[in-house]
Amino acid sequence: MSTDNLIATDIRTVLEAAVPATDRVTVVNPAPETIVALVSTLEDHDSAPSVRLLSPEHALKQVMGDFLVASSAADLIDDGTLSLRVLDEQPVNSLVVTDDAVVSLVTATDAAAGLTTDDGEFVASTVAFYDDVWETASEFSLRTPPLSRVRSTLAAEISEDARADFDAVLDSLSTARSDDGGIDEVTISLLVAARNRELLYDISKWGEDVGLASKATFSRTKTQLEDKGLLDTEKVPIDVGRPRLRLLLGEQRLQDADADELADVAIELLSS
Repeated sequence: MSTDNLIATDIRTVLEAAVPATDRVTVVNPAPETIVALVSTLEDHDSAPSVRLLSPEHALKQVMGDFLVASSAADLIDDGTLSLRVLDEQPVNSLVVTDDAVVSLVTATDAAAGLTTDDGEFVASTVAFYDDVWETASEFSLRTPPLSRVRSTLAAEISEDARADFDAVLDSLSTARSDDGGIDEVTISLLVAARNRELLYDISKWGEDVGLASKATFSRTKTQLEDKGLLDTEKVPIDVGRPRLRLLLGEQRLQDADADELADVAIELLSS
């Protein structure tokens, strides 16, 4: 890693330069947008290092409420690239700490910078300090399943067409969360299932098995979408027991939409 100060128009560019390919890396107290950029950077890294992320719990919860970020982070955790632990005491600075340098991350409205020092004594002291912090910090429990597992099981247990539609919807979104006027992974799954005329039982069982949400959450969200006119259902008789429900898209605009338009139409309808 270069020990020059880093100045760029965005924090991702700073991280790309600050996070080396081989060193052990500890990222300390990053801003929420920096966590998002870090996950994206590691996803695209040709030879990603092992990164330890120390952050206050509230920042991790805020960022990991977005399915796009959380599911990608879960993949990185699964392959050993990323580890998450909780900072009990929040430091003043946001840092990238390697064996060779310490970078202080600074963001402004239209720029980002990494102020770098390679002073041997200071770096060694900082590395030792955060090694101790890491050892005593509690692990952050990320409940979101890895995106790769979500995609592969969706194809295997529902259909390849459903996975293709799911991918198209995710690719059309910058975030996937319901607390800011958007739609989350459960709503996306139900819309995709309805577009492919799948059974509520099948998609909710898949969602619970893969770790997206409980069957009760799927059922509750289905009812909310049905009340808003986005979903419809039809009964499908079975040999034993109550009929199951086939999911259908309700609004004509949803029925006419391509998969990559589904989210925008749904968000507009939900906000009206």
